[in-house]
Amino acid sequence: MVTNNNGSQEKSNLRLILRALKHRNYRLFFAGQGVSLIGTWMQMAALGWLVYRLSGSALHLGLVSFCGQIPIFLGSLIGGDFADRWPRRKIIIITQIFAMVQAFFLAFIVAFDVVTIPRIIMLSIFLGIVNAIDMPTRQAFVTEMLDDKNDLPNAIALNSLIFNMARQIGPMIGGFLIGKIGEASCFFINAISFIAVIGSLLAMRLPDIAKVKHNEAMISGIKKGISYSFGFMPIRFILWYTAAMSIVAMPYSVLMPVFAKSILQGGPQTYGSLLWSTGIGAFVGAIFLARRKTVQGLDTIVVIAAGVFAIGVIGFSFSRNIWLSLLLIALPGFGIMVQMASINTILQTIVDDNMRGRVLSLHVMAFIGVAPFGSLLAGISAHYFGTPYTMLFSGILSLAVMIVFAKRLPSIRKLIHPIYVRKGVIPEIATGLGTAAQFSSQTKE
Repeated sequence: MVTNNNGSQEKSNLRLILRALKHRNYRLFFAGQGVSLIGTWMQMAALGWLVYRLSGSALHLGLVSFCGQIPIFLGSLIGGDFADRWPRRKIIIITQIFAMVQAFFLAFIVAFDVVTIPRIIMLSIFLGIVNAIDMPTRQAFVTEMLDDKNDLPNAIALNSLIFNMARQIGPMIGGFLIGKIGEASCFFINAISFIAVIGSLLAMRLPDIAKVKHNEAMISGIKKGISYSFGFMPIRFILWYTAAMSIVAMPYSVLMPVFAKSILQGGPQTYGSLLWSTGIGAFVGAIFLARRKTVQGLDTIVVIAAGVFAIGVIGFSFSRNIWLSLLLIALPGFGIMVQMASINTILQTIVDDNMRGRVLSLHVMAFIGVAPFGSLLAGISAHYFGTPYTMLFSGILSLAVMIVFAKRLPSIRKLIHPIYVRKGVIPEIATGLGTAAQFSSQTKE
């Protein structure tokens, strides 16, 4: 009987974690995205190793990362306006095709030994332009795949889950292929993997929606999105926090090839193992979020996750042992994933539907678009002060950002709770707050 009870409990837990998969469209997206993301992480691992192999410079690593992400900073507002203007599925299909073409070009120049840092930079800029349109559209598209919007937090957590499952598998396969065949194989496999996500998008059955969500001039639409976002303190401060963490957190990922090769005296397998361990931490974080039934308390979880991130990065900066490094680097993986997924959930919960794409474009700008400045600073800092000290500074600054955010939590909660009440996202909390408000009103009268 105990075994049966345990089995029933495990099934119940699994259904809770995977509940967004009951929606057919989201299930298709989840499967196609899972295959494609493995290829994406293989390419990311191979690209970092390729740049460091060609240049032997941490500065070049930061420069390539900067060039790949700066278009997101400059263009994501346009992407957000597109997402609120035209059918999101069509936009994503087009961006995925262009990303496939970029991966094929990378595979070609490496396979035929005509690869150079300038050519890598050009292709990175091209992919950055594609991502500037794709990222806010993809995030805004999640709600359209769900029949029950109450499953939105779980769908966002499952997005992080599949992202980090791929983060474990992709670098592990990539590290093996880099050592045995070379980087070109990773780029080619990534190009082929886009077929899965494109096929899943084409197979979806979406409800009829208006082709044009708003028909304002682009500049006017973008201005309205900015005014809406920065005119509401919780959104404004969440965007500030995301941008600040993106700048100070960049060194831990950008400088990973340097740690693998120069600090830990390893090769592609060591680099892949570090990325794999980071993915394990993020995977645990995604499971943790997927088990949650409510958005209540996510703001506190952001603070705790930031502390975990900072402790992990600081510890990693002092480590010279591969096994200790693998253990410590899992903490930043957990911390950054839980922070960003929680913030994304809060934003998607409180934002109005007609502004979703534009608000999320600002979030993409703050998280991914600002990251190139952090990448560039990380490369410069590592060049002049050393990689370990750069990691240490990153951890300390992360703690400072966390403290500032924690001090603003009471004000943020006060403003977003009425939105939860109005939307009925958390019925039990909404009821409680409504009763409290009614009692307060009667007392004043």
